[in-house]
Amino acid sequence: MSELKTRIADDVKSAMKAGEKDRLSVLRMLQAELKQREVVDSIELTDAVVQAAVEKMIKQRRDAESQFRSGNRPDLADKEAAEIAVLMAYLPQQLSDAEVDALIVQAIAETGAAGGKDMGKVMGWIKPKVQGRTDMGKLSGLIKAKLG
Repeated sequence: MSELKTRIADDVKSAMKAGEKDRLSVLRMLQAELKQREVVDSIELTDAVVQAAVEKMIKQRRDAESQFRSGNRPDLADKEAAEIAVLMAYLPQQLSDAEVDALIVQAIAETGAAGGKDMGKVMGWIKPKVQGRTDMGKLSGLIKAKLG
């Protein structure tokens, strides 16, 4: 069994004991997502699969948060932000902006990328190194800006 899955199960128990209803709700949603992946996809959950599920849930909540903010619903946006904070605990340490920038420069140099048409080469090189440690949408925008 995945270490992350075990950690999530332990965190559900501790959230129940501590009476943390909001945190417990998020963790139960995460467990349901993992169970669905396990049953529907018929796969054994590895830490990589669990991280992918967490990233997907964070992306969904970021999208919802931005829509709630633009719809002038700060109460719901704050709820989404709180859920993101709970989920972020299950991802590896996030890269700083300087680290991401250095990796982009290195990727461009090593792939010989010259313009926007080489975006795929750069993403292919950098994605395995940053997966789960930075927002891929933001990364894509930064790479496009560097490539011009």
